[in-house]
Amino acid sequence: MSTETRTTCPYCGVGCGVIATVSDEGAVSVKGDPDHPANFGRLCSKGSALAETLDLEGRALYPEITGERTTWDKALDMVARTFAQTIATHGPDAVAFYVSGQLLTEDYYVANKLMKGFIGSANIDTNSRLCMASSVAGHRRAFGADTVPGTYEDLELADLVVLVGSNMGWCHPVLYQRLAAAKAARPGMKVVVIDPRRTATSDIADLHLSIRPDGDVALFNGLLAHLAKSTAIDENYLATHTTGFADTFAAASALSFAGLIESTGLSANELRQFFGLFERTEKAVTCYSQGVNQSSIGTNKVNAIINCHLATGRIGRPGMGPFSLTGQPNAMGGREVGGLANMLAAHMTIENPEHRDCVQRFWNAPTIASRPGLKAVDMFEAVADGRIKALWIMSTNPVVSMPDADRVKAAIEACPFVVVSDIVKETDTARLAHVLLPATGWGEKSGTVTNSERRISRQRPFLPSPGEARPDWWQIAEVARRMGFEEAFSFRSAAEIFAEHAALSAFENDGARDFDIGAHAAIDETGFDALAPFQWPQPAGTGPRTTRFFAEGRFFHPDGKARFVPVAPDVPQRTSSDFPLVLNTGRVRDHWHTMTRTGKSARLSAHIAEPYAEMHPADARGLSIGDADLVELASETGSRVIVRTLLSERQSRGSIFVPMHWTGETSAEGRIDALVPPVTDPVSGQPASKHVAVQARRFAAAAYGFAISANRPEGLDLPYFALARAPGGWRTELAWQQPAEELDGWCRARFRLPAKAELIGYGDRATGITRLAYFLEERLLLALFVATTPVAVSRQWAVGQLQQCHSDARTRFAVIAGRPAADRPDPGAIVCSCFSVGVNQIVGAVKGGCRTVEAVGKTLSAGTNCGSCRAEIRGIIDACHAAAAE
Repeated sequence: MSTETRTTCPYCGVGCGVIATVSDEGAVSVKGDPDHPANFGRLCSKGSALAETLDLEGRALYPEITGERTTWDKALDMVARTFAQTIATHGPDAVAFYVSGQLLTEDYYVANKLMKGFIGSANIDTNSRLCMASSVAGHRRAFGADTVPGTYEDLELADLVVLVGSNMGWCHPVLYQRLAAAKAARPGMKVVVIDPRRTATSDIADLHLSIRPDGDVALFNGLLAHLAKSTAIDENYLATHTTGFADTFAAASALSFAGLIESTGLSANELRQFFGLFERTEKAVTCYSQGVNQSSIGTNKVNAIINCHLATGRIGRPGMGPFSLTGQPNAMGGREVGGLANMLAAHMTIENPEHRDCVQRFWNAPTIASRPGLKAVDMFEAVADGRIKALWIMSTNPVVSMPDADRVKAAIEACPFVVVSDIVKETDTARLAHVLLPATGWGEKSGTVTNSERRISRQRPFLPSPGEARPDWWQIAEVARRMGFEEAFSFRSAAEIFAEHAALSAFENDGARDFDIGAHAAIDETGFDALAPFQWPQPAGTGPRTTRFFAEGRFFHPDGKARFVPVAPDVPQRTSSDFPLVLNTGRVRDHWHTMTRTGKSARLSAHIAEPYAEMHPADARGLSIGDADLVELASETGSRVIVRTLLSERQSRGSIFVPMHWTGETSAEGRIDALVPPVTDPVSGQPASKHVAVQARRFAAAAYGFAISANRPEGLDLPYFALARAPGGWRTELAWQQPAEELDGWCRARFRLPAKAELIGYGDRATGITRLAYFLEERLLLALFVATTPVAVSRQWAVGQLQQCHSDARTRFAVIAGRPAADRPDPGAIVCSCFSVGVNQIVGAVKGGCRTVEAVGKTLSAGTNCGSCRAEIRGIIDACHAAAAE
């Protein structure tokens, strides 16, 4: 008899409810929870594939010291002893924790308590610094606290939704589908997308504004100046609940309309359209994400947006307000417990002596951090120059994800003592650990996460902890005990930690602080197990309810008023004659962060299987770069990457987009953050990952290759490779800088082929084409296609051959030919990952009479689950119609 467990998805900040079912045989399946208020049963492609990522291959299963297996006692003793000795010799600021939005709130809480209250340093920061620190800083400047005013429901109630720097269709797909459904039900709803790229999200836009990189402050200053001259200004709200409007209006009015056109790159007509829409539409929500936050002026962007909502009083009421869409599943939970170096637990601030005293007394701590610690970029700079001598990295991979990633790698390599807690043994970062601690992962962990609308949900275990893996909170508490803090870290379960966290939120609060979940301060194990999703605040004596903030003022500055923040409309100038192009980094639809989880799913790699640079065709022509060529990008960091070129007119001229998921494990030189310099916002400390000056040139490969293999290749000593899962094995893109020679021996060694593997193939010296296939009895072990130009083989058909029977010569020679027989049609490149539907199948459906995305969905199911592929399907339909009309 199967068992069902209600839990929460571990990917983005939408916080979707998931039902995990485990059969008697141990097989796991997942589906959306129809009762969870974040998603009402919807899941994106990543969430739908969660069950495909739960195998133990590559897992860290026991503690290691310098690569050798050890016991937990020895590992924890070494960590505690080394940290204690470092503190005694060099002071508390010589140690640091770098944590993660992948941690549960309880993990975050214990780490923050140990560092700030018992070690006495604030050197704990999080990879969430890289995705939403500017939003935190903007909230605190405007509201007096890091408060998200609205709810997801506001997206459905609004008459105007403005999406700024947010590819919601790919990065928050379930919210995008809620928005798309609302717009379909109310066609009068308007959607504006503000983004240099025309992304999949633009598919539902009534107006797409292809803004210049970092032109957002100028745009929203221009909007504020326009609104101030209209009847949209709420004079009563301004006078009663805000301060600083006059100075902010003066700053916003300083830029002329001609200057506004120059700063934003938008036309006069586009500006007037947007300003008019916002002016006329009271029920307006402005959602923003990494395109706003990941900027050297990110905090100013956030405040420029908030200024417009404060000026019109459009905040905290149904269908109105600024809305920060967080990236990670528990970035919000980390913010609540002080996971950032410049915050204390329960949304209290280090700079406030009363807050420091409150937290110290509640914890009964021997000390309390008296000043903010080092933010992420500065933290790794301190590791590099030797100020930090002991570093504990938890559930994140900074060698891939930090700016100037090569320098970060060198810093970690040189650090005297590095501890890594992770579920994966061989990440780019874990390989550098002196002590590796195996952590539990999704499906094994117990605790809570908070989503973008302040909703706290349970992550519940439905699988046993593998090997000797232990929860992060347990690891931290055990080290704290060994450092002499036994009483304060005597937690026996996540429930006890959550109860303490809730009690601190209510301690001496009385409504003075926004974050209060005191209703759960006395929760026990039974109550924690049964905890239903709820939105904060929920003070003691109250029940769960949907809440919004600030409709009637009551901000968290001492005078109860919001602050308008004057912001300058300056657009940073980064490009030069040496580095003339703007690099914009981000995510793809079906992968998450550094792919330690999603990379295990062949289905999720089918849509995009290698790193790429999306360029405008005109830019590419000027550099003699063709579609599917390899391109080498370099920046002032001195590092380079080599990725595949994707030419698209959806990309702005002068800009290049490259996704951030590929690592040293999955590519030769695809770690794009190696190119991002450590330029940060001076207020938030968030890096500027969306506006990087780079140069580009065609990488002159002598030969290109594509391989499908039963075994994962090893030792690929090539300038370019990109590795991804495939059904039944692996798929690998390859390139040689010198002509490929002696391929048979190379293949047998790199792909670990048995000596008796049978080879068939051919080579043509005149064309440079070589095709090799290796079989063992009826099974295909490896097929390698090599050419002097990018290999023209149907990838999706080819990877399917790994699971086919090849008992006769006809099927074997079909592999070598690289194309299917007439009775086995080629589905083409995958468009819909949820149902593995390819472009050729969609084209066939259109030719068969399907004229709409909905009709294609009825025929093939494509686009009917998460909906992230609907824009691509519509593009295919339009292209077919255009071709037919020629």
